[in-house]
Amino acid sequence: MTHRTSLSRTPVLKSGLAAIGLALGLTLGLALTAPSPARADRCDDLAKDLTAQIPGLKIGKTIAGVIYLEHPAVTQASLGCPSRNRSNDVFASTDKKKPSPDFYDFVATAAALVFTIPKNDTLKGAQRCVSRTNIIRGYNLDSRYRRLDIHCTVAKSGVRITISREKGV
Repeated sequence: MTHRTSLSRTPVLKSGLAAIGLALGLTLGLALTAPSPARADRCDDLAKDLTAQIPGLKIGKTIAGVIYLEHPAVTQASLGCPSRNRSNDVFASTDKKKPSPDFYDFVATAAALVFTIPKNDTLKGAQRCVSRTNIIRGYNLDSRYRRLDIHCTVAKSGVRITISREKGV
C-alpha cells in the first residue's frame, strides 16, 4: 500500500513543483521585461528636425498620424507620418493663385529634409508641377520627379502641393 501512496503523491508533487517553477519564471520574466522609458515617435523627431532647420516653423496638433505645422509662408501645412504603403508626405497650401518664392522655399526645404534629397530637386519638382497646370492638362495634376510623387492642385482659392514617396522606391 505504501507503494500506491508514493505513486499518488508523485503527480501532485510534480504538478506542485511545475506551478512553483512557472510562478518563479513569470516573476523573473516580468522583472526582465520591465517597461522602458517612453521614446518619441520617429515622425515627431522628424517634425522637431524640421522646426530646427526652417526658421519660423512651429509644430501644431497631431491628429491621426498627421502633424500640423504653422509657418508664415503657408496657409496650411502638415507632415504625414508613414503608413503601410506610403512613407512620409509633406503637404502645403496657400490662398494665392501664384505662390510666392517663400512658399516654394518652404515646400522645397521641408521635402528635402524629409526625403533626404537635394533642395534644388524638390524646388524644381514643385514649381514644375504648378506651372504645368492649365486648361488643357487640368488643374489637378500628379507628377513624378526624382523618385518623388508630387500632387498639385491650382484653384481660385489657391495652390495645394503634396509631396510623397512610395515605400520600396
